[in-house]
Amino acid sequence: MSETNYSGLFLFFILTLLSEILGTIGGFGSSLFFVSLSQFFFGFQTVLALTGMLHVFSNVAKIILFRKTIDWKLVLWLGVSSTVLALAGSLLTTIANLQYAHLALGVFLIGFSVFFFWKPNFKINPSIKNSIVGGSIAGFLAGFIGTGGAIRGLVLTSFNMEKTFLVGTSAAIDFGVDIVRTIVYLENNYLEKSMWILVPTLIFASFLGSYLGKILLAKISQETFRKVLLALVLIMGLFLIAGWA
Repeated sequence: MSETNYSGLFLFFILTLLSEILGTIGGFGSSLFFVSLSQFFFGFQTVLALTGMLHVFSNVAKIILFRKTIDWKLVLWLGVSSTVLALAGSLLTTIANLQYAHLALGVFLIGFSVFFFWKPNFKINPSIKNSIVGGSIAGFLAGFIGTGGAIRGLVLTSFNMEKTFLVGTSAAIDFGVDIVRTIVYLENNYLEKSMWILVPTLIFASFLGSYLGKILLAKISQETFRKVLLALVLIMGLFLIAGWA
């Protein structure tokens, strides 16, 4: 999208809305899909800034919609480590070569989703240690390459959480992560002034997408939900590799 026009804004809205709906159903937020798709239209630094802002608005919407299904103990365990490592990851983007970042994440997501399809009963003990490690990895990747929610979603799924608790808890954890990384991106001028016209679209799409995703989520069984989550992770892993190629 080399210039901002009505057709471009509409395409951007559809892309953002679709990412938000899929992210809500998957339970790991819209960034995984938004980063994968928007990299075909924008430079990587712009994608990071837009993704951070989208997720801030998206998490506010989900916290409101799923406020009764948030596991605050997990929010504490994962949230602190996620936020600290998100800061480290976002600061690293200002000095590191990111050429192979999306390729590495794509390979990881494909391998992780295939493993969970192969071992559907595999579970991670919901201990403080595992929560901190999972939160740290997700937070760092969110700051460094723009998306870590899939990893956090898979960790929370391994804890065998009910689907609405997973979505609400994931959003609450992610809120601090996205505030921190978005501040770093904006302070380093990752978003040009001409791109700020897209911000209202981000706000509208994040709230509408979260609402539509919640409606669809209520119609999906727990078993189907798990399969959908893993399938979406696998697809996005392939998208990331295709985008790198």
